[in-house]
Amino acid sequence: MPPLSLYVHLPWCLRKCPYCDFNSHEWRDLGTAPAASLGTAPDAALQTRYRQALLRDLEAALPQIWGRTVHSIFMGGGTPSLFEPSQIEALLADIRARLRLEPGCEITLEANPGTFEAQRFAAYAAAGVTRLSIGVQSFNDGALSALGRVHDGRQALAAVQEAAASFATWNLDLMYALPGQTMAELEQDLAMALACEPPHLSIYHLTIEPNTRFAVHTPANLPDDDTAYAMLDLIAERTAAAGLQRYEVSAFARSGHRCTHNLNYWRFGDYLGIGAGAHSKLSFPERIVRQVRWREPRAYMDAAERGQAVSNEHPIEAADRPFEFMLNGLRLIEGLSLRAFAERTGLGIEALEPALSQAVSRGLLQRDGLQVRPTTRGLDFLSDVQALFLPG
Repeated sequence: MPPLSLYVHLPWCLRKCPYCDFNSHEWRDLGTAPAASLGTAPDAALQTRYRQALLRDLEAALPQIWGRTVHSIFMGGGTPSLFEPSQIEALLADIRARLRLEPGCEITLEANPGTFEAQRFAAYAAAGVTRLSIGVQSFNDGALSALGRVHDGRQALAAVQEAAASFATWNLDLMYALPGQTMAELEQDLAMALACEPPHLSIYHLTIEPNTRFAVHTPANLPDDDTAYAMLDLIAERTAAAGLQRYEVSAFARSGHRCTHNLNYWRFGDYLGIGAGAHSKLSFPERIVRQVRWREPRAYMDAAERGQAVSNEHPIEAADRPFEFMLNGLRLIEGLSLRAFAERTGLGIEALEPALSQAVSRGLLQRDGLQVRPTTRGLDFLSDVQALFLPG
């Protein structure tokens, strides 16, 4: 069996960002919160009810993963740091009581500077979280305002400093190609981020996703493609000089600080997702399935309490597995193992032909025995490489 991870979705935010297409909700949307509640968190009763729904969801899923060891846990959102440390501690205790965790299991919690207060991050560490991922996005107040973030640069820096004091491993998220962003402004953001000496840095190109406010009201002053490529070149140069190794298209880390949870996704590992809108991918001897939980938080809680948190499930057909495997695996700078492809898809390596040969002949992939990795050109045209493996 592939390694197994657990994903826990905590769906609420203080405010929905205009670029965000994740399943996140302003908690006021439940209809029970006061209209003036922006800037506050879900109350204790709502946090407790949601945590108990997660527990019911997990218990209903246990027969599908019985006896398997969990290698990583990731609490994402939304803004998980809206939940009180006491709720996170109770949630992790519930999980440990029902699942076998690998010794030293990586346990990540996403946090935003807008929910930061003194000693809060230290309390998450005391609750059992081993890795914090901070959604800074930028240290520039103008950029943060354009992105609809609820924090400013001063709060971002304070949150990073608190994380560094509380966690041996933590991640800083930045975005680039922001509305009106210049190369000089990106340099300033990078310099500020690298001065904090993060063990792990994730840097994402701002993209305009369907069903977001930016898709309807797209900023007019986004950097063009040539500028965005130049920005990425600058990022690669500065991170390498700072001792961070690029191990995935958007991820840079010091030795020993790569994200175990994300590596499992990229290598076609298994994951159980619990929480509103969470996705699962689970392998069985005769099939591989994907599941989705109910998306809207209230509907999810109602369904989970009835033991019916899964809204739909479908198999990953054999014809789709080459693309599914290569879609994320090709994001890794070191590439992927063809032996792992056979083990995790149940297919022979010949299922990747002729797409693999075509990508190699076009200089997009490099093959060394059973190891395949993208070339520099392949990374620049990654979506084209991935598309070669779509079912015919």
